[in-house]
Amino acid sequence: MTTGTTTDTAPAHAGAVSSPQTDQVFAAIDIGASSGRVMLGSVSPATGVSLETIHRFPNGVIELDGGLRWDFDALFAEVLKGLTAAAATARGNGERIVSIGIDTWAVDYGLVNKAGELTAQPYSYRDERSRAAVERVHAAVSPEKLYAATGLQYLQFNTLYQLAAEPNLEGLQALLIPDLIAFLLTGERRTEATNASTTGLFDAVAGEWATEFLDALGLPRNVFPPLIQPGETVGTLLPEILDRTGLPADTKVVAVGSHDTASAVAAVPAADRDFAYISSGTWSLVGVELPGPVLSETSRKANFTNERGVDGTIRYLRNVGGLWLLSECQRAWAAEGHTQALTALLDSAAALPAGGPRINADDPSFTAPDNMPDRIRAAVRNTGAVLPDRPAAVVRCIMDSLAAGYARTLADAERLTGRSTSVVHIVGGGSQNRLLCQLTADATGKAVIAGPVEATAQGNVLVQARAAGLVKGNLAELRELVAAGTELERYEPAGALQSSRS
Repeated sequence: MTTGTTTDTAPAHAGAVSSPQTDQVFAAIDIGASSGRVMLGSVSPATGVSLETIHRFPNGVIELDGGLRWDFDALFAEVLKGLTAAAATARGNGERIVSIGIDTWAVDYGLVNKAGELTAQPYSYRDERSRAAVERVHAAVSPEKLYAATGLQYLQFNTLYQLAAEPNLEGLQALLIPDLIAFLLTGERRTEATNASTTGLFDAVAGEWATEFLDALGLPRNVFPPLIQPGETVGTLLPEILDRTGLPADTKVVAVGSHDTASAVAAVPAADRDFAYISSGTWSLVGVELPGPVLSETSRKANFTNERGVDGTIRYLRNVGGLWLLSECQRAWAAEGHTQALTALLDSAAALPAGGPRINADDPSFTAPDNMPDRIRAAVRNTGAVLPDRPAAVVRCIMDSLAAGYARTLADAERLTGRSTSVVHIVGGGSQNRLLCQLTADATGKAVIAGPVEATAQGNVLVQARAAGLVKGNLAELRELVAAGTELERYEPAGALQSSRS
């Protein structure tokens, strides 16, 4: 196995890894809204979680059948290609793949009939079809009542609005994207709980489906398969999957935090409980970890969400715009023939003076693709300011706006929970963005600890390893393994871009 940048420090509780067997590895299928990968992971006291990327592939929405959809057939073909390569790599290294874990983005689903066939390519949350269903849903169940039970942040693309837009669900089941992949691998239909909590049809206190809302909206009670918790076994691989991939016959698919943010937060290398986190990627998920949900009307009006985490924790957070803004701008500039390396763009943006224009980075107007630089400049004009037509100025506007959004969200989280935080952990792709990390430290007035980049895959592997008995302990002990095997970077609030190794 190859590893990322690591320190030489062993975990404080080395007993969190029980008699490690170096031949045991775990396959992590980790798919985001713009790309996916299949990775192999192992766990040891000396290096923490080690990851090897086996196969990367693109992902994105396509226009098909009158809407924005995911090319799921192509996506699943890439998953099988990655598992085939993983099986060959493990054999070549004398390793044994114990299990497979799957995490993806939330909310979206595929409809499967009684014969197990996918009826159509799944809609993307970026499609506008659910907008028309919002008023109809709220006429049947008020937003106040929905939040008091589910604790879910209002977003027009939440699963319940998408389902309400379906013309006919008779004889069909909705399988969230990671559950759909697991079904095609094993033949078993389950809904993993952390992702179920993003549907708007999951009771945040009881941890079960909110059947009264299914009834009120005229949705079949069995529209989703039964729930399964992270660490439980979904099933073993179907014979045709074994033949296709060459994986061992006893390879399991194990439920992990299948909402990618749940896996990422499980791998936040926090030393104590008073931490805030930002899972920074296409979207930014900004919040704190709690033992139970906050279901107050004040929390609803602040549009905070209560999503399940690993071990029954609550991810109390709010979606904030993310690096989608930057990637879409880069795509637009490339189409115009203007290509510049991201590092150079960020360096140019960092050289600009502070105090430039800002936008509301999580405004729904930025959800759809195309013409992102123009839309950002238009949003700035609506504030009465002017944004120069230079890529560096647009990038600096994005970074300043994201940092300001993070600061507002964290201040709201502290106010609504009555908890103060002393440090902000940024994990995911944004942890490599030094400008964003420093601006976040400046905007929040708190130290920022950046890393790991691969938090989602690490959380995925850790849950699998614990299910296999290789890892023992609670979330705090799992996080010690992450911290021990990751070189973290610390940013103090300051006016200059400076950091120190942690």
